[in-house]
Amino acid sequence: TSCISLCAFLIISFFLPPPQPAPETTEIDVDGGIGQDIFDINEGLHTYFLSWMQERNSIIGDSNRWPHVVPYVLEDSLEMNAKGLILKAFEQYRLKTCIDFKPWEGEKNYIFVFKGSGCWSSVGNMQMGLQHLSIGANCDRIATIQHEFLHALGFWHEQSRSDRDDYVTIMWDRIQSGKEHNFEKYDDRTTDFLNVPYDYNSVMHYSKTAFRNGTEPTILTNIPDFMDVIGQRMDFSEYDLRKLNRLYNCTSSLSFMDTCSFELENICGMIQSSDDNSDWQRLSQVPAGPNTDHTNMGECKDSGYFMHFDTSAGREESTAVLESRILYPKRGFQCLQFYLYHSGNEGDRLNVLVREYTSANPNGTLRFIEEIKGSPETYWQLHHVSLNVASKFRVVFQGVRGSGLSNGGLSIDDINLSETQCPHHVWHIRNFTHLLNTSPAGRDGIIYSPPFYSSKGYAFQVSLYVNGTTDNPFNLGIYLSLISGANDDHLQWPCPWQQGTMILLDQHPDIRQQMSNQRSVTTDPLKVSESSLNYIWDRPDKVGSEATFPNGTKYMRGPGVGTSAFLTHERLRSRNFIREDGVYILLTMEDISHLLSTEPSVPPTVVTTTKVPSFCPDNPCENDGVCVMVNRARVCRCPAGEDWWYMGEKCERKGTTQENIVIAVSSTVTVFVVMLIVTITTAVCLKKKYKKGRKERENKDSLALEE
Repeated sequence: TSCISLCAFLIISFFLPPPQPAPETTEIDVDGGIGQDIFDINEGLHTYFLSWMQERNSIIGDSNRWPHVVPYVLEDSLEMNAKGLILKAFEQYRLKTCIDFKPWEGEKNYIFVFKGSGCWSSVGNMQMGLQHLSIGANCDRIATIQHEFLHALGFWHEQSRSDRDDYVTIMWDRIQSGKEHNFEKYDDRTTDFLNVPYDYNSVMHYSKTAFRNGTEPTILTNIPDFMDVIGQRMDFSEYDLRKLNRLYNCTSSLSFMDTCSFELENICGMIQSSDDNSDWQRLSQVPAGPNTDHTNMGECKDSGYFMHFDTSAGREESTAVLESRILYPKRGFQCLQFYLYHSGNEGDRLNVLVREYTSANPNGTLRFIEEIKGSPETYWQLHHVSLNVASKFRVVFQGVRGSGLSNGGLSIDDINLSETQCPHHVWHIRNFTHLLNTSPAGRDGIIYSPPFYSSKGYAFQVSLYVNGTTDNPFNLGIYLSLISGANDDHLQWPCPWQQGTMILLDQHPDIRQQMSNQRSVTTDPLKVSESSLNYIWDRPDKVGSEATFPNGTKYMRGPGVGTSAFLTHERLRSRNFIREDGVYILLTMEDISHLLSTEPSVPPTVVTTTKVPSFCPDNPCENDGVCVMVNRARVCRCPAGEDWWYMGEKCERKGTTQENIVIAVSSTVTVFVVMLIVTITTAVCLKKKYKKGRKERENKDSLALEE
């Protein structure tokens, strides 16, 4: 694969014209800046094809459920960005449900993920061996992938529920002709909503504009407040998870370990150590700060607690130790997330440790992980600490009093622990409401993140359009750019296959109920700018433009790649994205070059019940034909009705019963006429031949008489 990529790079480099001077830094929208939903992406799919899929969907029962570990194959045709996002979607399933995914190893039934035309899946386990799930162009959003895998796991669209008319009204006259079947509802013999209320917030719900033929909505919510809620594509809703966990009898999540907001007096089973000089206290406010907890922000009476270590008294280096309950890891890596309020002295610090229990040390051994210190602030700050623990353990928070005068101390709240990877960087934007109220749309309203470095050494930066672009206002727009950095002379250029993920954090106290919004972009080293013919991900000092950091340092910023339709302002205010008038954007850039080849060779022990043809990556068939791959060749399977059908290499010709009757009659008449002509011609010829033969015989007879 590396050789092929290198050859392609050299060939393209040879034929491309010389790079043009770089213009002012531009933004490239991965989705055209229109934030397409699934039904928009599937607009080009033929009605016959969708009906073909629908006929193969079945009633959900025990036989249509997958095992709790679902085998899958990622076809090589998938876009690299989509491959990385599929794996991220699997992590969300592991975090919030008991469903896991594993690479296929010859199991009878498995999901075959490929780049087809649009985003689609059958509903449930079809028991057909290889089962297709398409993640086509513009389907590379994590919520879209979650949506399609929910179909595969057994879920219809939310507005297809048998009780949907109690909650939404379908405006049939506003639906595009031929798309009405998308709004059919299924009776309770076909679907089971598992005793979960109708969910306007479901990731499986259509938006109000689905398949509209004009500008008016096709779906009206019977409670008007939910008109702008339906159709969210951020993450699973609470009810999505409740239904999935009920269908598969999940009692716990796979990678979730613990959460604690200290609302209960038992402080989540945490214990105070006897080996320290002080204790952590469960409080709702501290004179020097915080005035409220982070969970409720003072909005709920008689609630809102956090743990506080008072550093205003006691001697220097005195400590207070708080330990979690015993935890049992499965994966060997964990991410600890919590909020810290520092109202003490600059010398105060918080140490994070783990107490590990092994057969050799049954009483536990302390291992230092990270020290957190800094200047006091007047707000809660988000922290992530990566752990790598393989045996049972406790998380240990050790507060240490520094030298100097303190009026407050250290406070912690909203702890979450999961067996996931921590984000690499956190961008905290303060006074966000003020920015929303005062920033203009367009380039004058952009704010830029500090510079960050990836694990491979690439420097990058994120730009945020607070009030959208001039073409797309009232949306958050977000873009990732490579910038000039200290390692540029030692890195590979153009930058190959680094996936940057930008997550606007939903600051819900329980990580399982967070509905964060995220987008990812991947650096394709062969991707060329349409305007300048430069490689988009080449060195910023070659393809970028000059910019200046707040401290006056100049640097080069490459083109920004992202979307101007990241999140609407309505959805921004619908969750806990803004807290203490601040937002958090979590950033990760990781190497995904190992995903270039993901399609395994077929094991010799594979058993399948049905041979299912592979669909073509692109559909050349006309008139609702379906393209399948047969012996590596494209074959169009043409639609047919009771009295009509399409034919030809691309289904380009139509036939009907009426035409066939005419053709048959015409053919019969033609054959009759031809046969009549042949008969007459034959008779005439035979007659002439007979006359000629008789004359020759008479001449012979005359000759004989003369002799």
